[in-house]
Amino acid sequence: MDLDDDLSRMSRDELMAEVRRLRRGIRGHRDSSGHDLCWHHPQLWGLLPEPMDPDVAVPPWPRFLRGCVRYRESLDAQLPDAPVHDRKYEP
Repeated sequence: MDLDDDLSRMSRDELMAEVRRLRRGIRGHRDSSGHDLCWHHPQLWGLLPEPMDPDVAVPPWPRFLRGCVRYRESLDAQLPDAPVHDRKYEP
């Protein structure tokens, strides 16, 4: 099954609208900052036409937290001059 076969049925104007919609979603994800970087993003996945499977596997806590630390370390390496967002998480 070709998950993108719907694109071949779209007009140029529909394709342009789709590109703009996807770009808005990607930019929203890209522009997230602070604690928003730590969350899964079903709204980004929801931009795809196929339904999202809600089954998400998560690692056990120690491995999960090690992954968070490695992610933060990679940000230090890739963005060493990024401003610090030193605010408590408030759901």
